[in-house]
Amino acid sequence: MQPVKVGLMGLGTVGGGTVSVLSRNAEVIARRAGRGIHISHAAAKAYNAAAITGLDQIEKITDDAFAVVNDPEIEIVVELIGGYHPALELVMQAIANGKHVVTANKALIALHGNEIFAAAQKQGITVAFEAAVAGGIPIIKALREGLAANRIEWAAGIINGTSNYILTEMRTKGRDFKPVLKEAQALGYAEADPAFDIEGIDAAHKLTILGSIAFGIPLQFDKTYIEGIVRIDRQDVAYAEELGYRIKHLGITRNTGRGIEMRVHPTLIPKRRLIANVDGVMNAVLVKGDAVGHTLYYGAGAGSFPTASAVVADLIDITRALTTDPENRVPHLAFQPHAMADTRVLPMEEVETAYYLRMQAVDRPGVLALVTKILGDRGISIEAIIQKEPGEEVKYVPIIILTQRIQERNMNEAIALIEKLDVIKGHVTRIRVETLE
Repeated sequence: MQPVKVGLMGLGTVGGGTVSVLSRNAEVIARRAGRGIHISHAAAKAYNAAAITGLDQIEKITDDAFAVVNDPEIEIVVELIGGYHPALELVMQAIANGKHVVTANKALIALHGNEIFAAAQKQGITVAFEAAVAGGIPIIKALREGLAANRIEWAAGIINGTSNYILTEMRTKGRDFKPVLKEAQALGYAEADPAFDIEGIDAAHKLTILGSIAFGIPLQFDKTYIEGIVRIDRQDVAYAEELGYRIKHLGITRNTGRGIEMRVHPTLIPKRRLIANVDGVMNAVLVKGDAVGHTLYYGAGAGSFPTASAVVADLIDITRALTTDPENRVPHLAFQPHAMADTRVLPMEEVETAYYLRMQAVDRPGVLALVTKILGDRGISIEAIIQKEPGEEVKYVPIIILTQRIQERNMNEAIALIEKLDVIKGHVTRIRVETLE
């Protein structure tokens, strides 16, 4: 049987890795797919030829991506350009041309996936995107297929390696945020403009996809709550450790019965949890299903070969299914298109969680009583309090409070009133707490 002809757009980190993996593992890939998979046409503005094994096996390399999607011999198009435009136009053109698509573009899927999948469904086309979430970890396949018998209750993940690296360095070496961020940029873990990583946008793109697959709802990036790690102080990391917790930047999605939670934010989790011990640039996703219980997926969330591993796995899946009736293929978002639910995504103020609070208070009697009264009046129970001894000639001392679970709306009201007290200096630092039980 003739090899499947693939068109590749983008020969950067992931694109180069994809070419190399297809080249060096060609025999085993053909045995698994049932036929060879060959990149015959590629497009890239620039690339490092010396770093890519198998580049010489590509018949045609151009700088025109539309020439790839319009090539009549190409059966599968791989989009590794990234961003929204022209990626969206290229993918939609490929679908219109009857070509299957593989992409690692989480931003594209999170914001335009509903439109893309509707077009693909109409054309009987598969759009595969395993590499869009958690790099080499096969979390999309696990949720969509491996756990298909389960009613998913919740999923929580460390799905941005840059943020995890920064928080790990702050905890293990007692370093401040800014110098660790600069080091992450120097090491290539963070971009020159790191906003997507440290502000939580990258993780929110991925969580939007996970939540849709887990609960059978349309992709709704605009309803995902996003909070980054830029306000995390090394003293918060130390206090969390003292209380038996670690701070991780988590994406959390949960079906509460009242609606779906979709939120990305720094989170205190107990040190005993396996996911609390995932350090450096590694990713991990913890999923709770009603039948299987807890399952944990761990591995490299980015990088040339780990991400290429997911891209090539998608190519193999599509190759296996080329002759399959389109109506019998695995649905893009796990649920059949006509069976998608309109379950509401909860606004953040309706989410219920526990909280870590840190404030700077005047060192005099009665201050703590004022704070606890405000919390008590709003039904907020206290789990633990740490009040540090003042140093010499120190006017303000830190107070750390761990609360029990309460609706975010109540906590917002309490924090606003605490910050108005003349005995409290500046803002109250608030980090949400999850036990992941």
